[in-house]
Amino acid sequence: MDSIDRKILHVLERDGRISNVNLAATIGLSPSACLRRVQELESGGYISGYRAVLDRSRIGGDIVVFVMVGLSAHLAKDARNFERAMESAEEVRECHNITGSVEYLLRVEVDSLESYKHFHADTLGVLPQVASITSHISLGSSKDMRA
Repeated sequence: MDSIDRKILHVLERDGRISNVNLAATIGLSPSACLRRVQELESGGYISGYRAVLDRSRIGGDIVVFVMVGLSAHLAKDARNFERAMESAEEVRECHNITGSVEYLLRVEVDSLESYKHFHADTLGVLPQVASITSHISLGSSKDMRA
């Protein structure tokens, strides 16, 4: 990976729908050389996919809650069972295994506080692996580079 590849990744991270012709012009390459590099970045695993960024305020899920979850035991089976439960919970947009005083940090998106209350009680609250739950409601995001 060289500086041109890094420029390509930077542009694609901001606009995954940019045409190859416009990307090539932005980077300063011919369209064929640019396409070849993008294909190499894709096949090399540097680009794992493209997705749409949704406006949650228009479709629901505009309340973001960061949830710190502590497990009751530090057994691999408990972590696997918890992660499996989070995979099937549609409110959970991200599930990160972290270091520190708790084991997991979740990004949860819901359309109301009542919806979060149900998720908290009926999804997290019934899991035998869960020992502690700490919720932090986001008041806004000044920077969000997730695509």
